[in-house]
Amino acid sequence: MNWETIVPLLIFIAVVFLIGFWSSKHVFSKSNFMQEYFLGSRELGGLILAMTMIATYGSASSFIGGPGAAYHEGLGWVLLSMSQVATGYFILMILGKKFAIMARKYDAVTLVDFFKKRYKSTPVVLISAGSIIVFIFSAMAAQWVGGARLIEVVTGLSYTSALFIFAVAVLLYVIIGGFRAIAVTDAVQGLIMFFGTLVLLVATIIAGGGMGNIMSDLAAENERLISPFGADGDLTAVYVSSFWILVGVGVVGLPQVAVRAMSYKDSRSMHRALIIGTFVVAFMMFGMHLAGALARPIIPGLEVADNVMPTLAMTVLPAWLAGIVLAAPLAAIMSTVDALLLMVSSAVVKDVYYNYINPQATDKKIRKVSIGVTAFLGITVVLFALSPPEFLITLNLFAFGGLEAAFVWPLVLGLYWSKGNRYGALASMILGIGSYIVIYIFIGEPFGQMGPFGMHSVVVPVVLSLIGYVLASLATQNKEGYAV
Repeated sequence: MNWETIVPLLIFIAVVFLIGFWSSKHVFSKSNFMQEYFLGSRELGGLILAMTMIATYGSASSFIGGPGAAYHEGLGWVLLSMSQVATGYFILMILGKKFAIMARKYDAVTLVDFFKKRYKSTPVVLISAGSIIVFIFSAMAAQWVGGARLIEVVTGLSYTSALFIFAVAVLLYVIIGGFRAIAVTDAVQGLIMFFGTLVLLVATIIAGGGMGNIMSDLAAENERLISPFGADGDLTAVYVSSFWILVGVGVVGLPQVAVRAMSYKDSRSMHRALIIGTFVVAFMMFGMHLAGALARPIIPGLEVADNVMPTLAMTVLPAWLAGIVLAAPLAAIMSTVDALLLMVSSAVVKDVYYNYINPQATDKKIRKVSIGVTAFLGITVVLFALSPPEFLITLNLFAFGGLEAAFVWPLVLGLYWSKGNRYGALASMILGIGSYIVIYIFIGEPFGQMGPFGMHSVVVPVVLSLIGYVLASLATQNKEGYAV
């Protein structure tokens, strides 16, 4: 083991634990356990709001799987990744004040909580909770795999041992600290991710002899590596453009990101987060994916593309600096997996257990159930991650598409269209989820993502879910229509 690299990572993990223990004081001192544990009592300021959104969105896919795909596909994947630039802008501009106001009005703690009050429909609630559990479970598995891959490369341990270490580290601070621990650690992790990206990109360009030299090496290997179309020519203009729905506009429908838009303190915090978030996301997505593409001539012949980031850092940086820089992808992975874990836990505890199984449960009972469910889910997803896919990004993009197909229109139109009702939401979810799974299973290419007409497989389901919402809502106006 290279202790010069490992020690900075251990220090980072120790800081995360300290924040978790600090946050646990708030969790057990607040009178409303669910508001604090799942939403941080709605007290996020501008900087922390921006960083928790970025850190939650910037995941193993962005810092491990994305650069791995860029290593495989070349500059075309860097171009594709830039559709994520407007992520924070879309979330806060579309949801922003409206979602925060309605969430407070309904006293909603989770996204499904909002749907329950807005649509007054048990099927909508149960389908929503089920979708979160299934798709976010896949996204969590991707994060567990990414964290294990990173620790495996840095320490030389087996994949299974690395997975166990990562799982224990995340589970401990999420279980004891809840949402507040996640938000504060996200702020620290977001700053580490930003500076880690900068250092690694600069070091990669220097190690490759400058941009001109690296471009020449890539072109000599395969001219398509420096084209917009990918190493195999499969990144067509239509496919790349359709990514604007998956990782651009569609992120509004991701529950783990949308819930951040109901947790901020005031309008000033939201506006500050919008500016900071857009700038930081743009830089980090460009920097990490470009570093992945430029790494190909520096570390040729990687058998596992997902190992490109830790391998690159340990190749182009001194050991101690590599340890600090590798805290960036580790931070990205931990900050996403903790948010996903808490999201699934809230779906089980608040949206199913408290709403339908034991509505009379005391705060003490809910506290025990929440901690138990969170631990059980974490252990289950670790077992699922024992057999990782070839490309980590496959799991993550599958989860993104499924969540967006299920939630984007029931959330957005539920906020802004007074004629939208339970029938529209139900039709939208069934059409969106059903068509997405069918297209994904029977059509998917490359990375299991190509859909009809050469577009990403999420596009048609999102369109069908919109049509279903509008037509079903209009057709049932004589039955009901809840104004927002």
